[in-house]
This record gives sequence, structure tokens and C-alpha cells, in this order.
Amino acid sequence: MPEERRIHHILRLPSARWLKPGMLVKRWLLLSMLGTAVMFVGLLVLIDVQFPEWLTWLHRHVQQVSLRLQMGLHGRLVLTLAGAGLALLGLAMSLIGVRGLVRTIACAIDPVAGKRLAHVIYNRRNLQLGPELVAIGGGTGLSTLLRGLKQYSSNVTAIVTVTDDGGSSGRLKEQFGVLPPGDIRNCLVALADAEPVMTELFQYRFRGGEGLGGHSFGNLLIVAMTDITGDFERAIRETSKVLAIRGRVLPSTLDHVRLRAKMEDGSIIEGETAIASSPLRIRQMMLHPPNARPLDEALQAIREADLIVLGPGSVFTSIIPNLLVEGVADAIRHSHALRVYVCNVMTQPGETDGFTASDHVRAIEAHCPPRLFDYVLVNTTRPSPELMERYRQSGAEFVEPDIDRIRAMGYRTIVGDFISQTDVVRHDPYKLTDAIMHLLSRKK
Repeated sequence: MPEERRIHHILRLPSARWLKPGMLVKRWLLLSMLGTAVMFVGLLVLIDVQFPEWLTWLHRHVQQVSLRLQMGLHGRLVLTLAGAGLALLGLAMSLIGVRGLVRTIACAIDPVAGKRLAHVIYNRRNLQLGPELVAIGGGTGLSTLLRGLKQYSSNVTAIVTVTDDGGSSGRLKEQFGVLPPGDIRNCLVALADAEPVMTELFQYRFRGGEGLGGHSFGNLLIVAMTDITGDFERAIRETSKVLAIRGRVLPSTLDHVRLRAKMEDGSIIEGETAIASSPLRIRQMMLHPPNARPLDEALQAIREADLIVLGPGSVFTSIIPNLLVEGVADAIRHSHALRVYVCNVMTQPGETDGFTASDHVRAIEAHCPPRLFDYVLVNTTRPSPELMERYRQSGAEFVEPDIDRIRAMGYRTIVGDFISQTDVVRHDPYKLTDAIMHLLSRKK
């Protein structure tokens, strides 16, 4: 049963059911009521008012105690302290009762979150008040960014390319006629607020079996959900609930499109995998069919955004395909949001061989309206020599941060150390988003 349905079911229990054995609420209700009564009496004593008629017996006893105490030099002071003590004791009893009652209900709904309820509520409320953030791209670069953005706001919209035709996504696309789910799955997992074992399940990739080898569980679930609901967009929404994601994930278009590239020799290559593996330089990217329709929700998110981030990711096969969908680039250009392009750290063999940071910017400018973004974020820290050598063996190089050329093109730059060096070189999600969000806070 989904969390909101569990909460609704528990809170709508008939009044009598709350008092049945095993509910663990009677003791806390009783303590809270008793505390309220003690606090009420303490306040009456403290301010020395006439007691209600239905408390005449109590009034009589309090007066007797008061007379005895007032016979002493500090009698009134003692009576005041006694009233204050009763009021504080009653208040403490009431607070303990309410806290126990809330924790009991919370633990019944979510045993883990119930133990740290205040932290969970504060964190979620804080994130709900966060800025409207839009991230556009695909591949591992977009999911890396989302891991950082979700720490600042739950109002995150990821707009994802749907042109992948390789691996598990490509096979499912051909066999079931669905949009490729791989990049969308990665974004859902990146925004997930579910238990770690659930996210591991979504990323689990079958290693063998008849027809299952190479498929990830998350891809299969999205395809199954599409078949159940009859709608790919609704399938993503339902899958988002399973992972309890912070934000939402939208495909840039629901149309079935394929990437086409015009190469340096004038030839046309179709398909993302074929384009990326070609030794020829890319001159122009196209969608087929060219009039792919955007999602209204995606355009609305762009219009209402406080921050729009393009990348990181493959400039030709992850970022530009989104901008080729009708209306997306224009919506970004006319947005009042802070707009940032995150340049890749390493070149990609077959796509951006020999590219500097400014070459990445020029590639985007060649496919969309000018001045699509305000800032270009460029990493200036070189990876370790060992990692550099490993990348050279696969044909990749460090993207030279030619900052002066980018500034000469009219863009402002954000420079610094934004990478995480493990066995691969990637943007660090927290360094990356800290720099971007700091910029957004300065703008406000």
C-alpha cells in the first residue's frame, strides 16, 4: 500500500478502533489529558482566581493550604511556586503524551522514519520550499547532477533525451516499441528517496538467462508499467512513486525519434550508437522526424524555473537532442531563470575528439538560438596522471579549459575543481551543485 494511502487509512480509523488493545495510543492519550488537567489547576493556583463551581472541593482545599502557607512570612511566594510547578509539570506531561502519540502513529506508518520524525518532517518541508530546478540532458552526466540537486530542493524536473538505441534500452525499444527507458531509469534512481536496497534493485542487471542477459530490472519494470497503464509518461509517474523520488522525470518528447548526424564528408549516419562509433567528425545533428512534439509539462517547468542546467553529458547525443525538440530551445531562451551549461571533463571518442571547453559551447550554439545560457561551468583541475593515461588508451583526453575564449564569446564562467577521481573521472555531484546553487543564491 503506498505511503499516502497507508496514512489515509490509519487516520480514518473509527474512534472506537483507536482505543482497542494493541494500538498503543491509550496510554499517551491518558497522559496528555492528565497533564492538561494538572497544568490547568497549576495556572489557577498561580494566578489566584476563583475556581469554577464544579471544582469547589478543590477550591476549598487550595484555600486551606493557602491560609496555612500565608501564616508564614513567605507563604504567598511558596503558593506561587507551587502553582508554577504544577503548571510546568502538567505541560511536561502533555508534551510527553503528544510526542508519544505522534511517534506511535508515525512508526506504524514508517518504522524507520518514525524514529527520526522531526528530522524527516523538517527536511521534507525545507525541500518543498526549495527553488524550481530544471536539469536537461541524458546519460550518466544528468543523473550525477540530479544526485546533488535533490539535496537543495524537491522541486526538481529532469528533462531526458529519448534517442538511446544501444544496450538494454535499444533492445526493449525494438522488441516492445517503447521509448528507451535507460536514461530515465538512471534519473529516477538518482532522485530516489527510497531504501538503498530498492535503488540497487532498479539498477540490477541480469547477467544471464534466456533473453534477460544485459537487461536491468528497472528497464523491465518501466516497460511492464507502460504495458499496464498504456502510457509511457504515466508509467514513469507510477515508477516514481515506487522510488519516492524528489521531483519528477520527463522525457523531452513522447514521439519515437531517431538521431541523425551529418558528418564532415557530407554523409548521413542514423542512430546514436552508429554516430558515436563513427571515426568522422560530426557537423550537424538532426532528429527524425524533425517535428517532434515536446511535453507541455516540460515547457511549463522551463517557464517556471528558477534555475536551468544543461549537462553534463555527451554534447551531441545527450544535450543537443533535447534542444532539437520543437519549442524546447525557445522556451529556455525566453526563460527568466538562471541558465548554466556544464561542460564535460573529458572528451568522448567519436564525438568530441580534440574539443576544448569553448568547442563544446560552439557545438550547442550551432544547433539552437544564440545565448541559450548565461554561464558556462568549467572544471580546471586535471585528473591524476594514472587516470589520464588510462583515458588516453581509450582515446579520451582532458577538456582544456580555454576560459578566455568562452568569455570572449559573451558568456560568464564558473571555474574550479568540480571532479571526483575514483576509477573514473566524473563531476562530483556535490561540488557541482554547491557551485551552481551558490550562484543562484547570489542572484536572489
